[in-house]
Amino acid sequence: MGAAWRLAFLPVRIAVTGSIASDHLMSFPGRFAEQLLPDQLAHLSLSFLVDELVVRRGGVAANISFGLGRLGLRPVLVGAVGEDFGDYRSWLDRAGVDTSSVHVSELAHTARFVCTTDRDQCQIASFYPGAMAEAHDIELAPIADRLGGLDLVLVSPNAPDAMVRHSEECRQRGFPLAADPSQQLAILDGEQIRSLVEGARFLFCNEYEKGLLESKTGWSSDEVLSRVEYRITTRDANGVLIEGRDGSRIEVPVVPATEIADPTGVGDAFRAGFLSGLSWSLPLERAAQVGCLLATLVLETVGPQEYEVDPSTMIERFRGVYGDAAADEVAGHLEGVGAALPVG
Repeated sequence: MGAAWRLAFLPVRIAVTGSIASDHLMSFPGRFAEQLLPDQLAHLSLSFLVDELVVRRGGVAANISFGLGRLGLRPVLVGAVGEDFGDYRSWLDRAGVDTSSVHVSELAHTARFVCTTDRDQCQIASFYPGAMAEAHDIELAPIADRLGGLDLVLVSPNAPDAMVRHSEECRQRGFPLAADPSQQLAILDGEQIRSLVEGARFLFCNEYEKGLLESKTGWSSDEVLSRVEYRITTRDANGVLIEGRDGSRIEVPVVPATEIADPTGVGDAFRAGFLSGLSWSLPLERAAQVGCLLATLVLETVGPQEYEVDPSTMIERFRGVYGDAAADEVAGHLEGVGAALPVG
């Protein structure tokens, strides 16, 4: 069973819960250090004239949903936003994402990350969670009723109480759960993390997060693995390790990048590619290879949702790393994806 698990449902109904945000990135041509007076820090009040502003769409759940949509699926995005979400919603709709279950706050704006970087790459940043604080009000049952069921619910970084609620509801209602606590592990306590992980079909983490999860829960590596069906650990340039509760172990190498432009969203892209592969009824190893390919496309692009999906190029790159048999197996699924690129 181990290496052959796959999502053999057509169409696949995947709900992606988590953060939806925008990044406002500015560049300061000077140096912050030259503007700070040590004896006046208690009265700090500064304004920096920046020479560049870039606004990018982001948020973990939105990034993953975007990737799934670009690979031909119809993921259901589940998160909380403000009334300023209109343009972003249109972008995701054009990418194939179902945004009907996104909660719109009447009081708060969509979450926002605002960051200014100086010429030394030092940063001054703020994160405004905004409407994300209302994500705990979202119930999964009505979404499942609308779709006729849910084949998988991915619980990704979000307001902690929302992550716990979604995980608990999955267990109560029998929705297959994929746990992706990643960035929120730093603020989640051991009890919350245990609640997120227990009974998950998949657990996603990187090597550092794997260790942090074990430290906070008090569980050993084997004890964590005994509580999930598969643990997928991304290891940067060393590829991906998939470990099964049944003792199976699969290692998948990365697709080498032609250039490294921006690492933001690479992990999100891997998850999108991996889940897409499972939805195509590919085995775990092949699904992880699809994830690695999509992750590299993001690594080579500035911005987590700015990459292009070109089937012929993807198939050839896949063939060059994983061989003819692997490429032939995924070719039929990749052909035709990304045909209608979003505009704007």
